[in-house]
Amino acid sequence: MAPGDDSRTATEGRRSMFAAERRQRILELMHANGAVSLRDIAQAVQSSEVTVRRDLRILEADGLLNRHHGGATLPGALATPPGALSREPTYAQKAQVAAAEKAAIAELAASLVEDGDAIVIGAGTTTQLFAQQLTRYAELAVVTNSLLVAQALANAPRVEVVLTGGTLRGAILALVGSAAERSLAGLRVRRAFVSGNGLTPERGVSTPNMQVASVDRALAAAAEEIVVLADHTKIGVDTMVQTIPTDEIDHLVTDDAAPRDVLDELANRAVRLHVARP
Repeated sequence: MAPGDDSRTATEGRRSMFAAERRQRILELMHANGAVSLRDIAQAVQSSEVTVRRDLRILEADGLLNRHHGGATLPGALATPPGALSREPTYAQKAQVAAAEKAAIAELAASLVEDGDAIVIGAGTTTQLFAQQLTRYAELAVVTNSLLVAQALANAPRVEVVLTGGTLRGAILALVGSAAERSLAGLRVRRAFVSGNGLTPERGVSTPNMQVASVDRALAAAAEEIVVLADHTKIGVDTMVQTIPTDEIDHLVTDDAAPRDVLDELANRAVRLHVARP
């Protein structure tokens, strides 16, 4: 072996190892979220987007994911790995995913609110950002089960905030249970702004937890129109408990990295699309 061959072989071995680690981490992200943007993958694996694109091409060739504009999704049978249907990410975990996209969605969704409106807002990291956009409105009435939403509006002098009762679910900092549902009975507002853990054309919005789903249904039932706020990582993803069927969704506010084929199918089912561009 010529001098230097050993060092070259070792370097190539390290590069292969690092590539394998990156791709394993990418697959872990995919299984945790169902869909991930190129930007989020690059940040998570601390590599350039050029390098990540190359990894995605290789993983797609192996049938492990599907690439699309701006990111990737898990293919059909792998889209719901064992445990994923019932896995409920915490607030802290969700806050780290698609932050720029969620901010853009929140800003666009705020354009669907008018002074004098009465609305309900569900729990979630995107709905929290949405609530922050509402402090400029006058004579707004907001009913919510989310402590984060209430906190975001606490110092808005012309926004009346009503918190439901209920039992605190610490993972998402929201009130759930029969008391929360009873406090929403008989309520009628213009629009409900809700999120979830997944949205598919076949089942609509879903979440891993039955108590959360029940309160989200009660929020939706109080509104004349239902607006779903869902970033691209949730589009095409299914979880255990159906919250809002597709035929009850009036508006979807999402971002431009969402899978186009899924958006087209939702539009075919009479969902009005509002696409934010971070």
